[in-house]
Amino acid sequence: MSRDIQLKERWELLVQKLSAQFADGDPLELDAIIYLVGVQELGQIHKKYKKDEKLNLMHIAICRLLEPYGYYEFDYFDEDGWPHYTIKEELPTLKAGEQTVLMKEAIVGYFIEKEYIE
Repeated sequence: MSRDIQLKERWELLVQKLSAQFADGDPLELDAIIYLVGVQELGQIHKKYKKDEKLNLMHIAICRLLEPYGYYEFDYFDEDGWPHYTIKEELPTLKAGEQTVLMKEAIVGYFIEKEYIE
């Protein structure tokens, strides 16, 4: 099976599972899944977040998701328990479609690592 087909199948399974768990079956979009990863990484699941905190959660998620690719490295947790990352390598300039594929690939890898999907 080609890598693209496998990624597509895993992505669809992941969206289906997360949507059933967090959105009453309404399909979650990429940004919503990135947000969920941020909440998971912060570990403060039952908290209401302000708009700027939501953006910070998405930043945490992107750093964590791209860490295995060598773009970011975990640095420390601050006094409020928020993780901080340092940039190891600048992200290459990617077209919108390429960015989406990279993020989907990173998200699928993350949820495989967490044993949420296979």
